[in-house]
Amino acid sequence: MIPYLRPRCAEAREALESALGRAVSDQEGLTDHTIVAYSPPLDFYTLDDEQAVWTSAQWAEHLDDPLVEHPFTASTLGDRHAIFHLDVRLHLGDRALTGPEWAEIVRRLARAAGIDQPGDDNGCRWIAVQAQPGRIDLIANLIRRDGTWQPRHPNLARRVAAEARRIETDLRLIPVRTTPQRRVSAAAPAPCASAQLATVLAQLADERSGPLATVRGLVEHAAHRLARLPGAVGPDSSHRLELIARRLHGIQQDLDDAAAQLDPAPGRPGVPATPPAPRNAARPSP
Repeated sequence: MIPYLRPRCAEAREALESALGRAVSDQEGLTDHTIVAYSPPLDFYTLDDEQAVWTSAQWAEHLDDPLVEHPFTASTLGDRHAIFHLDVRLHLGDRALTGPEWAEIVRRLARAAGIDQPGDDNGCRWIAVQAQPGRIDLIANLIRRDGTWQPRHPNLARRVAAEARRIETDLRLIPVRTTPQRRVSAAAPAPCASAQLATVLAQLADERSGPLATVRGLVEHAAHRLARLPGAVGPDSSHRLELIARRLHGIQQDLDDAAAQLDPAPGRPGVPATPPAPRNAARPSP
């Protein structure tokens, strides 16, 4: 799971269009399959006879309202870029999540970011958009209901990333690859030169924590995004990136084979590289 804090913007339309992957419309209704969570409840903002499903344009207006209601509220830097946008993407190999699971993820991240705190009746107005496969977007207005600006936590990115790691564990999702520190017992005999080289090669080829696996994952992620761009440029570039990912996979296998030849002993560190996951260009309807 990779959380990405996007730069703050002045209007919700920009963030919402990014989350939807298409233009905001006053004709398209967004059901609870797309808007999986929000706060505060909408009872205060709707009439009894008003439609239950809002359009994407209405959601954008809803998020922008605090800017209109509090025209003099600004950040500590003096700007009015009040729209907060957190883009969270799953690993391409992760299972499909249910609506309640997406809602749990975004509520936990909203709390970690300080956007939504239990018992805070004057908190930020926010929504969670799940419109693209393997992705959830948290969009909020940093102007609180009491007219004050939500203070930014000094370790915001770190807090969000730490919560993402906990969510991965709790929901059994594929974790972000990190490079672990290997410890060697002082009582253990020093490995020979070939075994040491084998360890280095195995770490390079490691599917869970190796640098090549990290690069390959980023390339696959870029290919996945490019495949959804309109026109001929996106799919063509996506195909080239997929070929690059496959070449990286081949290099991982070659390094793992070389490590096995240098140190064929069982228990050698490293996980065989798994082939790149096939791209699924299908897109669910909101």
